[in-house]
Amino acid sequence: MGLCLPCLGESEPPSPDPEEKRAKLAEAAERRQKEAASRGILDAQSVEQKRKRKEKMEKQITTSGPPPEGGLRWTVS
Repeated sequence: MGLCLPCLGESEPPSPDPEEKRAKLAEAAERRQKEAASRGILDAQSVEQKRKRKEKMEKQITTSGPPPEGGLRWTVS
């Protein structure tokens, strides 16, 4: 009852190569990160384009130099 005779003679299954295991873990982590970043977003490309446009505008503002005397800069986010 309950004896597994073929298993008695076998050794442990070979463990995966550490480099291969590390690569698979990294790939899985990247996949989870992408899924978490796009959760609830219907059009991920549109969001990415908007983010790039915003970064470009912020870069232009920082490189344009100091604002004129007494001028206030208003931004809407």
